Amino acid sequence: MHNRTVLGIASLCIGILVFSVQDPLIKAVSDRYPVMEVMAIRSIVALPILLFIVHRDVGLAALASRRFGLLTLRALTLFTSYTSYYLALAALPMADAVALYFTGPLFIMLLAGPYLGERVAWQSVVTASIGLTGVLVMLQPGNSVLDWAAFLSLMSAALYGFSQLAARKLGSTESSTVMSFYQNGAYLLGAIIAGVIFTVADLGEMTHPSVSFLTRPWVWPTSIDFAMMASCGVVASAGMILLSQAYRMAPANVVATFEYSGILWVPLWGFLFFGEVPQGPTLAGAALIVGAGLFALNSRQRVKAPA
Repeated sequence: MHNRTVLGIASLCIGILVFSVQDPLIKAVSDRYPVMEVMAIRSIVALPILLFIVHRDVGLAALASRRFGLLTLRALTLFTSYTSYYLALAALPMADAVALYFTGPLFIMLLAGPYLGERVAWQSVVTASIGLTGVLVMLQPGNSVLDWAAFLSLMSAALYGFSQLAARKLGSTESSTVMSFYQNGAYLLGAIIAGVIFTVADLGEMTHPSVSFLTRPWVWPTSIDFAMMASCGVVASAGMILLSQAYRMAPANVVATFEYSGILWVPLWGFLFFGEVPQGPTLAGAALIVGAGLFALNSRQRVKAPA
């Protein structure tokens, strides 16, 4: 059990790192293309990759699951979650959008007890609080958080938390690859349906970046922009599998703490893409986040240790 928990934590941390690569790519095209076009291209690229992985992992027959309803519900929840997050990303500075999104682990820890029947230890509550404090210290959300798009990021966090609790419940019978395939399918179908609706409606360019990113008609992308959107498909395939696997292998209220590791990549991408040098608050916040993770591991080991 201990080894599965450690592997689950490692899977989540790697998955969060992989997923974080999408943020600068999607934000870079958010002023020229609609979010549904971005998601459709990403999902089309990911589809054959996921089919191959499912075939090698459990066989394509596993896609005809008896738990089709819960798998679909989880996939649609994630479609709504990530759409909301990307819309927030178009309007808010990346640091603010990510800071609000990382309230997700708090939702996971709070809901793990009533939804899954898991015991939420006081250590988990402490580590979640320390991690959230680290996020706020590190990112110092500014006045832009008052933009209504901030609520999109918060809604995304809540829906993401529910979806990962559902992954924990599904994990007894479904593989992470099957869950990822359903997730990608919901992205593709949802993006096409919504894209057709907004393209036919032809609402034109809106003043608010989030609304414009949602309602803008589809256009043919340049080769560079297409490559950026398509690369998200490869990134998403790996990230979806790793995150689903994490919540299958370990208790949700334990691995959720390590969702905060994703906040460490924000200053790195800022430095690489925009030449931003991490300041004192960034380093202090990172120290709190890493400290919270180490405390969670140490506390769990003490709980498991024989008397």
